[in-house]
Amino acid sequence: MTEAEIFESVTGSGSTDFAALVTILNRHGNWCLIGGLAVNCYVEPVYTVDADVVVSASQLPAIKKDLNGAGFSTQEFTHSLDAQMAGSNLRIQLTSDERYQDFVLDAIVGDVLDQRVPASLANLIRGKVWALQDSKRRPTKRKKDELDLMRILETYPETRQLMPPEIKQQVPE
Repeated sequence: MTEAEIFESVTGSGSTDFAALVTILNRHGNWCLIGGLAVNCYVEPVYTVDADVVVSASQLPAIKKDLNGAGFSTQEFTHSLDAQMAGSNLRIQLTSDERYQDFVLDAIVGDVLDQRVPASLANLIRGKVWALQDSKRRPTKRKKDELDLMRILETYPETRQLMPPEIKQQVPE
């Protein structure tokens, strides 16, 4: 089985939904993948049911219209648009948070779930560090961010200067 087929079986229709999302986002200019699926562009995949994406805040209304037209239900929040297809476990979050807006500028294309998607290793690390250091996040989410950063550092030792001290201490040179 391929990565996409396994993901499809675990999430209901997550791989299919992700492919639909990528098609919609590609029609609306620059975007990039962040979060766990973006980590999978760079290291051995770990399955997550979240797809976190940075989009231009100005594109959110048009993206929402296309998502709704494709059958996704959507819910708007202050800095994001969440989307999900009925019967699917894939949870999509399109962030318009200002801190992430420049992430789309240097994203390069990688492969996730049989899709070509833009992501940036340096910005992925930056976002994961923000998430790790956010005391309002659930401890289990922060532990996942910590593990993602450790996995990245093991695979890309040249990113050591981007890592916080607690990650560097756990991954020897």
